[in-house]
Amino acid sequence: MNQSTREFLREEEGATAVEYAVMLALIVAVCIGAVSTLTNNTKQSFDESANAISGAFGN
Repeated sequence: MNQSTREFLREEEGATAVEYAVMLALIVAVCIGAVSTLTNNTKQSFDESANAISGAFGN
């Protein structure tokens, strides 16, 4: 084995980049889940408000 191959195998910077990519993917997944939940809750709230207003006007 030559010297540059041994140094490449000993380096840990590549593993760090992979770890950051995994953390970023998990953060993105959590954000997407949170936005999805908030979207559903907001839609439900607006639907309830629309029904209440509609009922108040007798429609």
